[in-house]
Amino acid sequence: MGLFNTLDISASGLSAERLRMDLIAGNLANVDTTRTSSGGPFRRQLAVFQARDYYTERAPGIKLPNAGGGVRVVKIVEDQSPLKQVYDPSHPDADAEGYVFYPNVNPILELADLITASRAYEANLSCLETGKQMIMKALTIGR
Repeated sequence: MGLFNTLDISASGLSAERLRMDLIAGNLANVDTTRTSSGGPFRRQLAVFQARDYYTERAPGIKLPNAGGGVRVVKIVEDQSPLKQVYDPSHPDADAEGYVFYPNVNPILELADLITASRAYEANLSCLETGKQMIMKALTIGR
C-alpha cells in the first residue's frame, strides 16, 4: 500500500457519504410529494455502496488483490417498500376510491440514516486528517 492510498480511500468514503446525505435530504424534501414527473408518488431513494478493488503489483504484470481499496456508489435505487395509503377523496391525486398514495419516506428513519451518514463522514474526515499528519511527519524525518 502506498503512502497516499490512505488519502484516496478516505476521500472515496467522503464522496460516498456526501452523496448518501444528498439522497436523504432529497427524501426528506419529498416526504409529501404525491405526483412526480413519472406520474406516481415519490419513492425513497437509496445509495448502493460497493468496495473498490485495490491491487498491488508484486512483480511486473502480476497484480494481487488487497483488502480495503475504498468505496464507490454503484447505483441509486428506489425503495420498493409499500407506499402510505390515506383516505382523502378531496385530494386532487385521489384514486377512484378516494385514496391518496404518499411516498414511502419515514422522516424518523431518514434522520437516523442522516446521523449515521454524518458520523461516517466525520470518521473519514478524521482518517484523512490523520493520514495527512502522518505524511507530513514522514517528510520531516529526512531533515
